Amino acid sequence: MSRANGRSPFFRTVNTLVWRDLLSEYRSREILGGGIVFALLTLVVFNFAIDLRLESAEEVAPGILWIGFAFAGMLAFGRSFAAERERGTLDGLLLAPIDRGAIYLARAITNAILMCIVELVSLPVFVALYNVRAAWGELLLTTALGTIGFTSAGTLVAAIAANTRAREIMLPVLLLPLTVPVLIASVKATAVALGAQSVEPLPWLQLLLAFDVIMVATSFLVFEYILDE
Repeated sequence: MSRANGRSPFFRTVNTLVWRDLLSEYRSREILGGGIVFALLTLVVFNFAIDLRLESAEEVAPGILWIGFAFAGMLAFGRSFAAERERGTLDGLLLAPIDRGAIYLARAITNAILMCIVELVSLPVFVALYNVRAAWGELLLTTALGTIGFTSAGTLVAAIAANTRAREIMLPVLLLPLTVPVLIASVKATAVALGAQSVEPLPWLQLLLAFDVIMVATSFLVFEYILDE
């Protein structure tokens, strides 16, 4: 019983911070609106820029889809901590007697929720625009695992970049090399879900799951030291 009571304040803090972030985004719609427009524009531009014949659509479409997701995610990550520092609310959080890991976990959950909303809006448009047939179960599972890995790394890197003057440049420079495994695995598993490859998706999904666990655990542990810098 004492162990459960010891955990409850931490999760109450995470829950409170997530609702605060979501309420702030609901009022401003700054991140969500920009992310949806950015993802949809990426899909439309690539549709006209590349000759997507019926026999080649399934091969290149997964990469285009995750390009849109990645850049929409970076847009959200870049604004998450930058807005906190501009308003001065991050300093207030750091002065509060709460676990720094709760701040990371809450922000990562918020970013994941916002990115999932962008993806849920983009996926039907993607399937219709590129005329592909999707195994929706595999596609949604791949998207969920890829989103967790990408947002867990993006939240950590955004906290690092927020302390620099050139944070708009530093964020993609640091994030994209770090998330190469999750992006490659997500593209490959998405290709399987779209029927472009006849291999089993399980190895790619296992790689995504392993990346998610390692990245979330590592980011949670080092986040406190990043905020102190």
